[in-house]
Amino acid sequence: MNKKLQVFKYVIFDLLSAATSWTLFYIFRKIYFESEKFGIPVPIELGINYFIGITIIPLFWIMLYAFTGFYNNIFRKSRLIDLGHTFFITLIGVVVIFFVLLLDDTIVTYTDYYTSLLVLFTVHFLLTFIPRLILTCMTVSKIQRGLIGFNTLIIGGNGRAVRVIKELNARKRSAGNRIIGYINVNHQSEDLAGDYIENLGSIDDVTGLIKKHEIEEVIIAIESAEQDTIGNIINRLTQASVRIKAIPSTYDLLTGRVKISSLYGTPLLEISPDLIPFWQYSLKKTLDIVISILCLVILSPLILLVIIGIKCTSNGPVMYSHERIGRFGKPFRLYKFRTMVVNAELNGPELSSKEDNRITPFGRFMRKHRFDEIPNFVNVLKGEMSLVGPRPERKFFIDQIVQRAPEYLQLQKVKPGITSWGQVKFGYAENVDEMIERMRYDLIYIENMSLYVDFKIMIYTLITIIKGRGI
Repeated sequence: MNKKLQVFKYVIFDLLSAATSWTLFYIFRKIYFESEKFGIPVPIELGINYFIGITIIPLFWIMLYAFTGFYNNIFRKSRLIDLGHTFFITLIGVVVIFFVLLLDDTIVTYTDYYTSLLVLFTVHFLLTFIPRLILTCMTVSKIQRGLIGFNTLIIGGNGRAVRVIKELNARKRSAGNRIIGYINVNHQSEDLAGDYIENLGSIDDVTGLIKKHEIEEVIIAIESAEQDTIGNIINRLTQASVRIKAIPSTYDLLTGRVKISSLYGTPLLEISPDLIPFWQYSLKKTLDIVISILCLVILSPLILLVIIGIKCTSNGPVMYSHERIGRFGKPFRLYKFRTMVVNAELNGPELSSKEDNRITPFGRFMRKHRFDEIPNFVNVLKGEMSLVGPRPERKFFIDQIVQRAPEYLQLQKVKPGITSWGQVKFGYAENVDEMIERMRYDLIYIENMSLYVDFKIMIYTLITIIKGRGI
């Protein structure tokens, strides 16, 4: 199952479709509009404007498709969803092309504008969607015949897990699940699944097992009496980029929370890994890079003054870095301007407080205005952080938090940020209790993620910086 090859197929067909539709539209304009305006047949000549268009236009379409997430989950496409996506994005792209390239086009009457829009939209949509439909149908056929599959892990070894295994294996049309094995989360219950598939270990090994077996999908199949363990399971799975599905309870069925993506599939409650629409995710990444570059350039005089201030007021290096935990539990080095005395943690990791005598006078000033966090923009450019997201913590403190609030691991579904809702609403935490309290704001942020919320948080952060309320 070569994902890159599959993406390449879609991209090639989209490029050819965009080039062909633009060529046909160019010829249509020559024959219909220009001939009507000048009163004589206009010869079809592929001039410089055509070759510029045939180079730029297809690239524009590919960027638009990629930006809106069409090339994601390339083997899990729905033909109806593809139809709606292609229609909507074609409409947006045609309108953009019209206002950028065609508004000053040769016309006889204003109705020709509407004709241009309609013709370009129709030709581009048909030539784009038909090849996509063929590719998607071929892929779906291969999945149903078992030629393409997704490594799947079952969590649960009881009767419900056995029913899921039997149903998946009994399907005439495969849903693409290749069951690698199972994990029994409750060893006190009868282990029934071992008669059908391999027991891979315990829930404590789930992250390593997912990496080892290249698991793409996890199905949680436990009895209704064990529902309280689902939260713990999901918390563990946040450190792995997998699709999570669960066998629904009667309550889930009655409240309409169960959605099916295939008429041949088992009704499952899918825990979506997509917290925001992909176009917002793409725009968020773009803004992270653009704003970080602008801030580092604009703040360069301030950075120089901060460096001078640190060197003149205390002994030691200007920069300070240590390991923090990022998305999916991946460690990275966080960069900050040093605000404490050298060797401030000789006795081990320790959170700072408002009256912490380890903080230098100039360091206290920097913290009030968040100047110490300016180097965080470098972490953003490296792709380790975002502008907005839960503040990254050290593993030493995360281990303590998780013992009391295992839902903290949900924060690792997103990149950590320079600022966060928890930072704005609560501020710096001086102990684990306060870190847990701040965490609740960040969990609310994750459930309500959007560019609008990000902008609000950035505005409140800017107010905090200006008023010097960083401590």
